[in-house]
Amino acid sequence: MNIAVFASGNGSNYEAIAKAINARKIKANLAVLICDKPEAYVIERAKKYNTPTHIIKLKDFNNKEEYEKKIVEILKPLNIDLICLAGYMKICDKTLLEAYPNKIINIHPALLPAFKGAHAIADAYNYGVKVFGVTIHYVSPEIDGGKIISQGVIDYKETDNIEQVEEKIHALEHILYVDTINKLIGGNK
Repeated sequence: MNIAVFASGNGSNYEAIAKAINARKIKANLAVLICDKPEAYVIERAKKYNTPTHIIKLKDFNNKEEYEKKIVEILKPLNIDLICLAGYMKICDKTLLEAYPNKIINIHPALLPAFKGAHAIADAYNYGVKVFGVTIHYVSPEIDGGKIISQGVIDYKETDNIEQVEEKIHALEHILYVDTINKLIGGNK
């Protein structure tokens, strides 16, 4: 099984996946990292794991379709079985979704279908929810709207501030993403 990870930022979920593959907790090959931001720290993390990395910036293309065609051109020869979005801050459009139907998954720091979008933790915290968690779902044309694959909740105390909630959510993300990838590729059979 060949996995691609797409990321735009810090890359802690990328690293959780890379560590799990190195430890054979996920029996797959981390074939490539696709990143859209040349300054993203995930690129440094990828060097540590010798993951081939492609930095592809949308602004270098005339439109989103050309951008995604370039990504597909990179992925096709690698025989990618699963694409894991790990803090990838671009919306996947038709070109990518049609090339990899039901093979693109995303991790979201809230219990979908509530609190979609980029500020889910703060939105849930400010709303006053009593249960926080993480969702892994298939990517669809609707933002954070694809079929839910797995969810997990954190141990939340009403005295937790938003930073403590974020820390607990990120810790859960690293565990849940690895477990979910493993189930999807048949690693727990």
